[in-house]
Amino acid sequence: MNTGRLQSVYWIITLLYLPMQSISAQTTQPPWLSTSVSKLEAELVTKYGEAQRARTQKGLTQAANFWRTEDGAAAAFEEFVRTNFAGDQATLDTMFSRFVHNFEQLSGHMHEINREFRQQSDLDFGPIMPFDEIFAGYDPSAHITDDFFQNKLAFVVLLNFPLTTLEERLTEGEKWTRRQWAETRLADSFSKRIPADVNLAVAQASSEAEQYIAQYNIWMHHLVDAKGGRLFPPKLRLLSHWNLRDEIKADYSDAENGLAKQRAIQQVMERIVTQTIPAMVVNNPHVDWNPLTNEVIKAAAEDADSPAPADMKVNNNPEPDTRYATLLKTYQASRKIDPYSPTAPTHIARRFNEDRQIPEARVKAMLESVLSSPLVPKVAKLIESRLGRSLEPFDIWYNGFKQRGAYTEPQLDEIVSKKYPTPEAYKNDIPNILMKLGFSKERAQYLADNIIVDPARGSGHAMGAGMRAEKAHLRTRVGKSGMNYKGYNIAVHEMGHNVEQTFSLNDNDQYFLQGVPNTAFTEALAFVFQGHDIELLGLTKPDAKSEALKTLNDFWGTYEIAGVALVDMAVWHWLYDHPDATPAQLKEATVQIAKDIWNMYFAPVFGKKMSFSSASIRT
Repeated sequence: MNTGRLQSVYWIITLLYLPMQSISAQTTQPPWLSTSVSKLEAELVTKYGEAQRARTQKGLTQAANFWRTEDGAAAAFEEFVRTNFAGDQATLDTMFSRFVHNFEQLSGHMHEINREFRQQSDLDFGPIMPFDEIFAGYDPSAHITDDFFQNKLAFVVLLNFPLTTLEERLTEGEKWTRRQWAETRLADSFSKRIPADVNLAVAQASSEAEQYIAQYNIWMHHLVDAKGGRLFPPKLRLLSHWNLRDEIKADYSDAENGLAKQRAIQQVMERIVTQTIPAMVVNNPHVDWNPLTNEVIKAAAEDADSPAPADMKVNNNPEPDTRYATLLKTYQASRKIDPYSPTAPTHIARRFNEDRQIPEARVKAMLESVLSSPLVPKVAKLIESRLGRSLEPFDIWYNGFKQRGAYTEPQLDEIVSKKYPTPEAYKNDIPNILMKLGFSKERAQYLADNIIVDPARGSGHAMGAGMRAEKAHLRTRVGKSGMNYKGYNIAVHEMGHNVEQTFSLNDNDQYFLQGVPNTAFTEALAFVFQGHDIELLGLTKPDAKSEALKTLNDFWGTYEIAGVALVDMAVWHWLYDHPDATPAQLKEATVQIAKDIWNMYFAPVFGKKMSFSSASIRT
């Protein structure tokens, strides 16, 4: 799961998107360009024939649109065009082939450097030192766009390969060959002339956001009630973005304490989103915290590997809107790209039109159709009957449709930790897992040979390779006592990404078409894999009933995530409407947006309106 992650529409607003930036206006084009373009068009058509007129016109226009005074005078532009326009198919084929080969090497090695520089930040390899953060925030490819415009390689591409709009891709794309699609992807590499300092600002903001997420753990044994009672076992450390949600799902199998645990986690989540959570309880096993009263005291029971600092002073001062300050930084960074992206002038447009390649309006309509489906209240009633109680807000993550036999979460943890005590143990079992999913022995081994398993600092993610000589990386949490069920569940999901990444890169006739059509494609495969996790442990076998329940589970999960998506989309639009917002203002706006969407699409089903705010978090 890139880069890209979400939680409930009711509480968690994630730092999902890449950072944004703010910048000065682009340099204007030289006044002589239009005259040179007209002269060159006539000259090239005379030389190469009328059949090349359309390509000539488009290429000249594209190159001229990005040419600046500092790139050279009229004579330099005209000489460049005469030298580098591929006027016949053989020359164009040679040019395309060379660019494919060289760009794979460039992208692959830059990706490799970036992965290695982020290793200490991304993986559970001990403390992060200040210089590790600098390495993680450095983007070795930040200067490439600048360099390629300066040495004119970018102009070679723009002169010979077409830039396209989303509308063109949607209306004409079915007629294109795979080569034509690949050419448009090559051209897209230079659809924006982004300065290196802007790229570095994006990388820095992204790195800081990811580090904030990866280290935002709650030590669950230290959640206490008014009498000091503890619901969760020692050493249970849950990441806020995924693990808290997954714990809610797991607790449906705990008949004795599950409901109490879920209500406690709800309080934790609300405290995080409203930023009323005491700052010192984040990733701190040396204090006890009552999330209902928000009281913090020195831990009465220690389960940390090291003692509390001697000078530690206990307080319940809230986290100072850090979550929203971090999101705001990503917006401010990404916004810096806007003036350099004329065809997609906002981060929102770039996400939909370029990355997802699907119109935002269409996505919004699809989400709203799910949220307003008449099937939602019917499924909700079924869940109520299975639970034997009225729905509560956290039941948006109801997990009872999923087949897990008679096994509780602790039992699954024990099974998984014995099977996978180390990342290497999971790595060695990948061929067997893939064969259970239907791959041949040879194909399973081929995939396993192209996947490396790493211990994640955060909840986990998949990092594909950037060139065929490299391998995909699977990251998931593996504790000192081995992988637990949550880590295993994530590993199976991320392995689905790795399989897509390997096929998309290694088994693809066009390098530039890896990852096509968009993120939804790889997520679909990842969720298919994840849906078989219990079966892969040999604990259940699919039957007609389990398949029917899986459909219900997928529908309910889509209902949940559709709300999250609408919240995220609305928050980013609010940011663009309020570019000078403070973290506190962003927090209040985000909470209000979440309230509005919950009360429109979820409250009628759950019978509970959202009423919490940063001052009061009770519903």
